[in-house]
Amino acid sequence: MEKIYTAEVTATGGRKGHVKSSDGVIDMALTVPVGMSSGGKTNPEQLFAAGYAACFQSALMVVSAKHHEELDPNSTVTAHVDLNKKDDGGYALTVKLEVDLKGVDKDKAQKMVDEAHQICPYSVGTRGNIEVDLQVV
Repeated sequence: MEKIYTAEVTATGGRKGHVKSSDGVIDMALTVPVGMSSGGKTNPEQLFAAGYAACFQSALMVVSAKHHEELDPNSTVTAHVDLNKKDDGGYALTVKLEVDLKGVDKDKAQKMVDEAHQICPYSVGTRGNIEVDLQVV
């Protein structure tokens, strides 16, 4: 395996703390999710959802090129990341990815989504650890 990039982000103070990337692009306060706090700041689940949605969209672009299918620039991937409390008192994440490939036949879109799920680094990294529901809308 060849490393092509390393993201470096340092957290202090946990969920009610601060995150800062080594290049300073990310430099923000955190809070626990709305409903667990007053909100007004981002939280780890939102950051994970943003990363997963963007990464999955890129994987779809790779797959669409393979299929000679030009994606509509308004196609979207919406990631819903749930923070769940387990029966043993621990916590776990679940993910639902809603994919809207505007103008692509639903069967073909489903095939492309399934293929993207095989190559997306977030999907590969979470496989077997986080339940991911793929939905073509």
